[in-house]
Amino acid sequence: MQLVLLAAGRGSRLPKKFRENPKCLTKINGITIFEKNFEFFKRFEEKIIITGYKKNKLTNLIKLQKFKEIFNNRYKSTNMVHSLMLSRKYIKKSSEITICYGDIIFDKNIFSILKKNKGNIMPVNPNWLRYWKKRMSTKKVMDDAEDMVTYKNKLINIGDKIKNKIPRYQYMGIFKISRKTLNKMYLFYKKINTPKIDMTSFLSLCIKNKILSMKIVKYCGIWHEIDHHNDIKIAERELN
Repeated sequence: MQLVLLAAGRGSRLPKKFRENPKCLTKINGITIFEKNFEFFKRFEEKIIITGYKKNKLTNLIKLQKFKEIFNNRYKSTNMVHSLMLSRKYIKKSSEITICYGDIIFDKNIFSILKKNKGNIMPVNPNWLRYWKKRMSTKKVMDDAEDMVTYKNKLINIGDKIKNKIPRYQYMGIFKISRKTLNKMYLFYKKINTPKIDMTSFLSLCIKNKILSMKIVKYCGIWHEIDHHNDIKIAERELN
């Protein structure tokens, strides 16, 4: 199993003082998000990181964790989907690929979930609402969170705005697919020709067009998403 870490972003929603480094170098209790996930990264024999904004700040950590670096020189005008597609030619034919956002913190044991469940899978958090209500008001949750429709442990739709009913699960910014699936997604990405499409919208389109079939697996461990300054404060308090 190979790892692709999407770390080209700059954290535009964080206060200016946090934008001096790539978003994945945001510090939580003095330790970067990147370093918080070291034990998870170590479990992969082969790792790829997609860099962009201020990539030189990541050089030492990349060497320490033995990542292969791919620079997204279009990081200002593209999104994570484009970064993911840059990894395609470095993925082994028979490999399963774990794709992970660079701005999330989670328990290293999520690796076991990814390893033992075959096929395309997406860990989902059933306890997400309790966490999100610490981050923002219920009204903002309805505006900021994304809908997720599942049926019999299969992902049916993802990425739409929540209309009435709060979804049971929330996407965590990590999933696993096969090399064959990545190739299909790449051809579809080239076809739609939308370089700035966000990941959840793209996954939703892939599902609707039968490019992607994805199972969901529950994960109830640590999960922190760092988008706003308040997320840093919550993570510092809970991970202290």
